[in-house]
Amino acid sequence: MIIALNLIVYVYTSIIGGAFIITGDGALFLYGQVNYYVIHNGWYWQLFTSIFVHVNIIHLLGNMFFLLIFGLRAEDFFSIEEYFLIYFLSGLAGSLLTLLLGPGVVSAGASGAIFGLFGACTIYIRRVIGQSIISALLYSFFLLMISTGQGVNNLAHLGGLVAGLLIGYALAVTRKFRIQYEYGYSFSTES
Repeated sequence: MIIALNLIVYVYTSIIGGAFIITGDGALFLYGQVNYYVIHNGWYWQLFTSIFVHVNIIHLLGNMFFLLIFGLRAEDFFSIEEYFLIYFLSGLAGSLLTLLLGPGVVSAGASGAIFGLFGACTIYIRRVIGQSIISALLYSFFLLMISTGQGVNNLAHLGGLVAGLLIGYALAVTRKFRIQYEYGYSFSTES
């Protein structure tokens, strides 16, 4: 559903922006996160809408590819309500960190929310199977480091990842997992 929503938003912003390959500035400045507009004009909706707006078709396809990978894994671990909670809170955390520490940044894309899904899954599985969460943290921050680059909103990635790690950990510790072993014996008197 979230992939479909991202695709619908891209088609919509393409129509109002007048181009399909790249999102027009008008649509990007209206629905992406422009920190100046959020702070000075009170356009707080951008903290949410920017999670679904993408700069161009390559940006959209890349994010949807990783959303498919991490989203399918998240569907295995979490209920639909938990999945949406992780996605939206992680995306919002990325938007808020961008707002606080990136004053001149214009931000768009689902990657903060996707990093949140990745972080939640990674720490959740480590906690559930009884492994150290240190490996989950190292793996998460390694992925964060290799995803940096020019034009990448590292603040959104970091905010989403930290939120996902926290939510995934909280969900894992609140669940009771009980492993049951069943033993059976049989013997034969035939020789």
